[in-house]
Amino acid sequence: MPRALLLLSLLAPIAGFAAAADIAERAKVTELWEPAPAIVIPGHNGAAPSDAIVLFDGTDLSQWQSVTGGEARWAIDENGALTVVSGARDIRTKSSFADVQLHIEWRTPSTVVGDSQDRGNSGVFLMERYEVQVLDSVDNPTYANGQAASIYKQHVPLVNASRGPGVWQSYDIVFAAPRFGANGRITHPATITVLHNGVLVQNHVAIQGPTVFVGSPNYAPHGEAPIVLQDHGNPVSYRNIWVREL
Repeated sequence: MPRALLLLSLLAPIAGFAAAADIAERAKVTELWEPAPAIVIPGHNGAAPSDAIVLFDGTDLSQWQSVTGGEARWAIDENGALTVVSGARDIRTKSSFADVQLHIEWRTPSTVVGDSQDRGNSGVFLMERYEVQVLDSVDNPTYANGQAASIYKQHVPLVNASRGPGVWQSYDIVFAAPRFGANGRITHPATITVLHNGVLVQNHVAIQGPTVFVGSPNYAPHGEAPIVLQDHGNPVSYRNIWVREL
């Protein structure tokens, strides 16, 4: 082999190593080592992660009160299910929240009574104002923006992921509170993402204002507020409720 070719063959690996070292150095420019994310230990099968606030674990209502003030008067059974007592009024958390991740499990009665909005009706209200509908939506025709997992009277769910009456279901909700300017006008509407039984049904939709039964929603400035569960007169049950402040 000629001497020049021999020299090139010896230098080639060195050049390769140098090029690799140069690439590694340039790659470091886009590496972020700090701040490192906080460590959170996930729960299993819907259980609360280590940084969550547990709102109901099946034992007591110490985190809740009646919307009229005083003790929350819903029933807790021997299996740890919290059930609406008709006429006991809505219940709300004692703490107030804004941006949250909320996990809640619910069940409509196994005995089917009524139809449309009179079957297994309840609701989960973020900030006391913005409702994710709870309803028995299996073989139960009703208006689409009032069925289970709708943002009531505003957004129809992408699909109907409902399970049947008497079967536990889950909502996993990511909610961003609305923002208001110094003049009280809305600058960023509330947004919400909902997974119903693990299925994406509301994909970062903008909430148009507080839930209303009649008319159009309109924002008014407000701060943090409780989470509310609705007494709509039907014995809907809840369990395993936890929230992460975002």
